[in-house]
Amino acid sequence: MRILFVGDIFGRPGRSICKDLLPNLVESRNVDLLVANVENAAGGFGITPVIIDELFELGIDVMTTGNHIWDKREIIDFFESGDGLAHRVLRPANFPEGTPGRGIYEGETRGGVPYAVLNLQGRVFLPDNDDPFRKADELLAKVQSRVILVDIHAEATSEKMAMGWHLDGRVTAVLGTHTHIPTADTRILPKGAAYQTDVGMTGPYDSVIGVQKELVLRRFLTQMPARWEAATGDIHFCAVQIDCDPATGKALGVERVILPPYEAGSSSA
Repeated sequence: MRILFVGDIFGRPGRSICKDLLPNLVESRNVDLLVANVENAAGGFGITPVIIDELFELGIDVMTTGNHIWDKREIIDFFESGDGLAHRVLRPANFPEGTPGRGIYEGETRGGVPYAVLNLQGRVFLPDNDDPFRKADELLAKVQSRVILVDIHAEATSEKMAMGWHLDGRVTAVLGTHTHIPTADTRILPKGAAYQTDVGMTGPYDSVIGVQKELVLRRFLTQMPARWEAATGDIHFCAVQIDCDPATGKALGVERVILPPYEAGSSSA
């Protein structure tokens, strides 16, 4: 079984490169399960129901998010609407009890292989939500699927790595998101979990983690507040491909997928 996980899709540039590349990638690489982090897909901050529909049309099976999930007010209505698609758009599972949405999804591939996707958020340098380690233990105890992909959306490298070791042998892959910089530590841990500290951003790299670099530089140099705007240039597609044994859930191979600069549309909306 082959899984493709797409790193943080950032604004219109990230959506444009996904629109152009994903259908062919899924076909040429024989992808069985397509998952993407989409928390920055709307102008670099949050996600809207309209964009969710747009991304589902590209063949994405499950979407994960993170700390920017609430940046667009309409996402709350989407989670509370009862729309069947809302089950396949996750917010971190360790948000407090009663938070709209859900943090885990179990389904089957088109070939009939059961799988689960779990979305967690770290606590180091991020809001102090429930313990992601114990929440993972709690939810995995109930999962029937062997193939399990975990998106750990966290700031600290140490916290992501700790989660990888904590879940090794119990999940297929632990992949980090949030920092928007792809790391070079792609590997399979001793008990069979594929791991990468950060998958990277699918979006504009002529930027500071997706934002127009002039705005960020001005903030650092003056400490004055500024309204962030998504950048548009030097667009890259970043993902991780995992091959796994559907009977055991163990990873058999893992590969960074970083496609070269790409010129997409100029709008950042």
